[in-house]
Amino acid sequence: MIKLDIFSDPICPWCFIGKSLLDRALAEVSRQPFEIEYHPFQLNPDMPRGGMDRRAYLEAKFGGQKGAVEAYMPIVKRAEAIGLQINFEQITRTPNTLDAHRLIHWAGLEKRQLPVVSMLFEAYFMSGLDIEDRDVLADIADSAGLDAAAIRRLLETDADEADIRARDAHARERGITGVPTHIVANQHVVPGAQSTALWLQLIDEINGQIGSH
Repeated sequence: MIKLDIFSDPICPWCFIGKSLLDRALAEVSRQPFEIEYHPFQLNPDMPRGGMDRRAYLEAKFGGQKGAVEAYMPIVKRAEAIGLQINFEQITRTPNTLDAHRLIHWAGLEKRQLPVVSMLFEAYFMSGLDIEDRDVLADIADSAGLDAAAIRRLLETDADEADIRARDAHARERGITGVPTHIVANQHVVPGAQSTALWLQLIDEINGQIGSH
C-alpha cells in the first residue's frame, strides 16, 4: 500500500469537494493502492471556542458581503458541476474545529477515520449541523462504530488538544498553506481538489509500478 496523507479541515468546502472526487476514483478501481490518513489543518486556528456567526465571519474574512459571495461562487459552481449537494444557507455558525480534529484523530486509532471524515463533511455541509457541538460529534462517533460514551468523556477533557495544535503547526512549517493538500508516498504533493480523472490516472500509474516490481 502507498501512503496518502491528506491535510484537511472539516469546514473546508474544497476539502469536501476533493474528498468526493477522490472517493469516486477509488470506487472505480478494482485495486485501491492507498493507505489514507487524514491530518489536522485548521482554516481558522484562532477561531474562539464556540465559533462565530457564519455571515459575520465570512464578511470579516472576505471584506464584506460582496467579497464573500465572490469567494464562494467558484465553490458553488464546482459543487454543482459534480452533483455534490452543499447547503450553505443552512450553515449558521462557523465552528472551531479543534474537537472535530480530535475526533478524526481518535477515529484513526480505531481504523474508522474515513467514515468519520465523511460524516463530518456531510453533517456540516449537507445538514448544517454545528460540528463543534459535542452531541453532534458523539452521534457521528456512534454512527461510525466508535464508543460514543468514551468519545464524549474524552471531549470533556483536553486530551490530544496540544498534539492536534502541534501537528497543525508542523504542517504549516512544512509549507502547507491551504487545504486540501495530498502527499503521496511522503514525497509527491498533490494540492487542491483534483479531478476524479487525475486520481484515476495516478492510481493507474501506481498500480502499474506495483505490478512491475
